[in-house]
Amino acid sequence: MKSFSMIEIGQVGWIEKDKPTAGILDAIVRPLAVSPCTSDIHTAFEGGLGDRHNMTLGHEAVGEIVEVGSEVKDFKPGDRVVVPAITPDWRSIEAQDGYHQHSNKMLSGWKFSNFKDGVFAEYFHVNDADMNLAKLPEEIPLTTAVMITDMMTTGFHGAELANIKIGASVAVIGIGPVGLMAVAGAFLRGAGRIFVVGSRQNCIDVAKSFGATDVINYKNGDIAEQVLNATNGKGVDSVIIAGAGTEIMKSAVKMTKPGGTISNVNYFGEGEIIPIPRIEWGCGMAHKQIRGGLCPGGRLRMERLINIVKYGRVNPGKLVTHVFNGFGNMEKALLLMREKPADLIKPVVIVD
Repeated sequence: MKSFSMIEIGQVGWIEKDKPTAGILDAIVRPLAVSPCTSDIHTAFEGGLGDRHNMTLGHEAVGEIVEVGSEVKDFKPGDRVVVPAITPDWRSIEAQDGYHQHSNKMLSGWKFSNFKDGVFAEYFHVNDADMNLAKLPEEIPLTTAVMITDMMTTGFHGAELANIKIGASVAVIGIGPVGLMAVAGAFLRGAGRIFVVGSRQNCIDVAKSFGATDVINYKNGDIAEQVLNATNGKGVDSVIIAGAGTEIMKSAVKMTKPGGTISNVNYFGEGEIIPIPRIEWGCGMAHKQIRGGLCPGGRLRMERLINIVKYGRVNPGKLVTHVFNGFGNMEKALLLMREKPADLIKPVVIVD
């Protein structure tokens, strides 16, 4: 089969691979729609996960099941499914302890294009199909559905980690696709005033449609100072980091109230240290919590997010700005994600 792969750090392309086979609990899926992610860029071109050779890229897909193992009960060939980016080992101590994302070791619930081949191939393998797949309703378009697999669950997790109370103030730093979903999640959780930090007008427009009330443009000066000025020096109850480099933690701590929460769902692909400003952190005693987490995966998470879309609570399809028809456009879509032109939020490749 054909696989669009990371050949080595800095080199990607199509290679031939053996078609995967299913274990007794597993499934083999043919992708119907896929989407490249910023983390694919970090992985392939920056070596964010270390050296990888001939590893199939991609972790965002919806597809059609072509094969299931003998012990799979709830799915069959022909079913159209949403495939979460995070596919844990559910028979693990970490899953029992409430952290399925880290089943067996840190971040190992993230298997696709990390510990195993990803989804940018003619066929891909899904472990524990009954626990890691969700059926795709006919009424949800493929382009919308593929946003559920990672962008929606990650952005919503940012809102979950942020400890948002009804009527609270929230600042979302970075309004790419994950940040936009964090805005939507914060709104659903009852945030009152929602600041968004960004400069691209198309992202600002979508953020406002999801519930943003105030826009902070980093081109107009220090973002923490802007938020503090807008809140009479008090800061916000919660900050969600969904973009930028490690230095952004300084700004997040500065703009957070004592007793507030900083939530991080950003992939820090470079650097050894994430700095925390001592004074603004109250010399370590300001009760400013810093929480970071890999997004939840698995079947139940996907089914619940599907319901949010199906019943009109949020439309993640607004993230999709570029659609390519044909698997041959995979490299074009990936490089577009790397270049990030001003009109881009998220590209999708329709395989069929």
